[in-house]
Amino acid sequence: MSRIIGEKLTNIPWQDKPAGSNAPVWRYSANPIIQRNAIPNSNSVFNSAVVPFEDGFAGVFRCDSRSVSMDIFAGFSKDAVNWEINHEPIQFEGDEEVTKREYRYDPRVCKIDDRYYITWCNGYHGPTIGIAYTTDFKTFHQLENAFLPYNRNGVLFPRKIGDYYAMVSRPSDTGHTPFGDIFYSVSPDLTFWGKHRYVMGTINSDESAWQSKKIGPGPVPIETDKGWLLIYHGVINTANGFVYRVGCALLDINEPWKVLARSRNYILGPEELYECVGDVPNVTFPCAALTDAETGRIAIYYGCADTVTGLAFTTVDELLSYMEEYPLETEA
Repeated sequence: MSRIIGEKLTNIPWQDKPAGSNAPVWRYSANPIIQRNAIPNSNSVFNSAVVPFEDGFAGVFRCDSRSVSMDIFAGFSKDAVNWEINHEPIQFEGDEEVTKREYRYDPRVCKIDDRYYITWCNGYHGPTIGIAYTTDFKTFHQLENAFLPYNRNGVLFPRKIGDYYAMVSRPSDTGHTPFGDIFYSVSPDLTFWGKHRYVMGTINSDESAWQSKKIGPGPVPIETDKGWLLIYHGVINTANGFVYRVGCALLDINEPWKVLARSRNYILGPEELYECVGDVPNVTFPCAALTDAETGRIAIYYGCADTVTGLAFTTVDELLSYMEEYPLETEA
């Protein structure tokens, strides 16, 4: 039995694995949990992040408007399934040079000590990683952008690694990113980032072709007694365009740029209508995971077809066992 290192979350949303299923991840039966028109001016609500907060849950949601402008909105829930999302986007406090908005999308939320840190793809002469913090999900303080353009999918670790804050990200380009590997970076103060290390890349063979085009980190890494469990997305370019699926890897606890295990198979991919049909078809894109250290349960929040938000379930044992059963032998 593997163990999640963290806090007990007795009110984690949960459904047991369906009888007869051999999948390592299974969907919530009432998906999607957030529809595209969840707020009055939204075209779509997807690629969003949630965390336990007070006696319920809070989150930051990507809501593209009906003019298709991309921004992020705060929201709250008692059960992590039914959400009330603010109708106006987050307004950040801070240096006007960094708070000036071009676009904001694909947030993650990570609790470190008594602060909730939000990272997102921030427009600053091209896509980079914005960072902000809040204590109440009402007032948000924006910090300096982590990197020069171009970068996407900046995801913080939930505690310092040694003496440093740590982040995984995917260096990018100004277009639709026809490439992408995962890198690890550290910072003494959440302002200056360096000591960049390569973590892992695409698999350019049919050993694991679902992640042959690009990969990027998803939810905040989950600390376990075996290492950091990283849930990530992988992309293949098909005759019908990009297909986004979900995979997992295990990283060394003290040197997270070292990959201990990685699944050859994807753990979740577009199958249901709401994942296959939408503004961008054939997308399952994970951005958050709630965990319960007592039971090992994991609830994954993911964007579906760049249109709606879905919820899926697994356990730490399911994912570590799946990596062991279907290991990726190729180093990448």
